[in-house]
Amino acid sequence: MLKADNLSKVFNIHLIGDKVIKGCNGVSFIVDRGEFLGISGPSGAGKSTILKCIYRTYLPTGGDIRYDSVLYGQVNLATIADHMVISIRHKEIGYISQFLKVIPRVSAVDIVAEPLLLKNGVSPEEAKTKAGELLERLNIPRKLFDAYPATFSGGEQQRVNIARAIIWKPRLLLLDEPTASLDRDSTAIVVELLKELRNEGTSMVGIFHDNELMKSITDRAYRMNPETEYAE
Repeated sequence: MLKADNLSKVFNIHLIGDKVIKGCNGVSFIVDRGEFLGISGPSGAGKSTILKCIYRTYLPTGGDIRYDSVLYGQVNLATIADHMVISIRHKEIGYISQFLKVIPRVSAVDIVAEPLLLKNGVSPEEAKTKAGELLERLNIPRKLFDAYPATFSGGEQQRVNIARAIIWKPRLLLLDEPTASLDRDSTAIVVELLKELRNEGTSMVGIFHDNELMKSITDRAYRMNPETEYAE
């Protein structure tokens, strides 16, 4: 489903004398349909850079990212037009970051339900019902469903973030340390949900702060090579 071939990303920092910083270099891996690939390596090695290049938050400097899209067939995410990237994000690829970024004064249940309304075309009532069930499973109290996530704790915000990303069951899910701010019980629930999602056919690429956790949930790991990929 996904193939990175000699992927690289270089940042030119103009504010500090056009300093060149290497985000990642020579990254190559394959992700089969339904497979969960972990990315491991030291802090600063460029793990998040890889995910952002796949999602096209960053425009890669070199290399290819081949993706088997339902909308467009096989495409190179490193070079396709922006409007194609946006369509693929909306219909096929999900992303879980470490932080919840949403419009203020929108309730938690509406934030989670929105992807179903936009992507799957379900009714508002069904979307909110499914969102509530998922929030409840993630131990978000019902009294908070209509509250604004800006008032939530960091762990509660992240659980809302995860619920929003997985409720529509994307074909490919990118995870950037999704459990970093969660306690043990919440992490166990998230792991269970991710395993269920993978069993339903979702492919995943993820970064985890806990290597043991990563080993327990992923099929295999791509190890960043500090000699060629470490950010300078």
